[in-house]
Amino acid sequence: MVFLGLVMMPFYYISRTHSVPGYLKLRYGESTRAVGGVCFAFMTVLMSGINMYAMAAVMQVVLGWNLHFSIWVSSITVAIYVALGGLTSAIFNEVLQFFLIWLGALVIPIVGLTETGGWSGLKDRIIHNLTHGATYLHMWSTLGNFQDNPMGIQWVGIVFGLGFVISFGYWTTDFLVVQRVITTKDLRSAQMAPIIGAFFKMAVPLIVILPGLIGLGVLNSHGMTLVSANLAKPGQYTYNDVLPLLLVRYAGPGLLGLGVTALIAGFMSGMAGNVTAFATVWTYDIYRPLIRPLFRGRETVSAAVAAGGSAELNEIEAAGDDQHYLKMGRWSTIVGVLVSIGTAYLAMQFSSIMDYVQALFSFFVAPLFGTILLGMLWKRATPAGGFWGLLTGTASSVGMWAWVKVDPSALSIIALSKYAQPMAQNMYQALWSWCICVAVTVVVSYMTQPLSEDRLKGLVYGCTEIPHSRDLAWYKRPFFWGMLALVLLVVLNIMFW
Repeated sequence: MVFLGLVMMPFYYISRTHSVPGYLKLRYGESTRAVGGVCFAFMTVLMSGINMYAMAAVMQVVLGWNLHFSIWVSSITVAIYVALGGLTSAIFNEVLQFFLIWLGALVIPIVGLTETGGWSGLKDRIIHNLTHGATYLHMWSTLGNFQDNPMGIQWVGIVFGLGFVISFGYWTTDFLVVQRVITTKDLRSAQMAPIIGAFFKMAVPLIVILPGLIGLGVLNSHGMTLVSANLAKPGQYTYNDVLPLLLVRYAGPGLLGLGVTALIAGFMSGMAGNVTAFATVWTYDIYRPLIRPLFRGRETVSAAVAAGGSAELNEIEAAGDDQHYLKMGRWSTIVGVLVSIGTAYLAMQFSSIMDYVQALFSFFVAPLFGTILLGMLWKRATPAGGFWGLLTGTASSVGMWAWVKVDPSALSIIALSKYAQPMAQNMYQALWSWCICVAVTVVVSYMTQPLSEDRLKGLVYGCTEIPHSRDLAWYKRPFFWGMLALVLLVVLNIMFW
């Protein structure tokens, strides 16, 4: 997020694009924008399905509602307020839900640590309950080899696959993230938004990782066995159920309502944001440039005959386009919700929600990060290079995933170890697809004609004059807050080594 604010945000903001696919068009051309738009459309509805399924799981565990009924209730609710209010309603709801999430989610770690006797007591319980419980209490010390880590992954996959490719890629190129930031009033605000978010992001383990550790300490000690979601039988709980199970365990009637509201608010925010992003991508990056022109010719001829002249025709087009795209955006919102319902059932087939999320990131985020990073930092990158790099990177990631599905032994080849577990596949898959994307982009760019520097103004380092904040007080500069966030990051990593 610091990298987004300090390095990449100036180009998103100065170019005045409405989205990441919009930047792809300006930098690489319409064909690359089309590939990126299609990838984003798939990713947003797939991610929306995850939030829908997670929300339904909370309602099932805590409230006893039927899972299928919960999915439909949540989808109808989100469809109504997003279709009526669009991006503005989604952003206002996200702000409100942000506070609900933190107020409600802090209940579990506070009460859980009280029950276990603090951090030291929790560590003792985990070590007692699990044969290799100590491996869950450190971030880096167990990453020397695949056998020592509970996820079955080694430091190369964590640092380069997850830490660099997936994390950098998500926070700097994800449609939903960038779309929110570029709505700010000026460049400094656009830079500060992700940097401020970085501080909250470092606190997220308090409401995500810590409850998982509390689950290892208190749920296992009461004879409850958790299984993978795709292996669960009726009456069994899965890894995805840990948070709502702890909520039921710790919260009384009042706190339970607050906690359930917080979880539902979080998932509803994610679903609404992704549905809004899908509607924007479909309307402005797929329908308007690729599909609408196919029918525009016949409409233009009919309108010209009716109007009797080009001036009247221009007025008709200007008046009709806004209404047309507004209707298309609302209809695409409904379609996005319906497709998300199907992807919610798809999410159930994976061993855990996190495994599914990382697989999606390796498909769509990793190659895109390589394309945009080269586009912003390397003037020599050409439109053909960007197109073929993004296309081959995405295809290679999907191909590796399909290869492992057909032949599970291929995991040892992709992750470079016979001891690798499925989560390792996602991280190495992302790393290889990023490398393929970058390599193809570089090779094709050297074989094709680059754009002139005039065409690259506002899009690439070396061709863009970036406003500086030297006239601001030091405590108002994005660079100061970015460096402070990085220092805090290093301190936290040392503390939990």
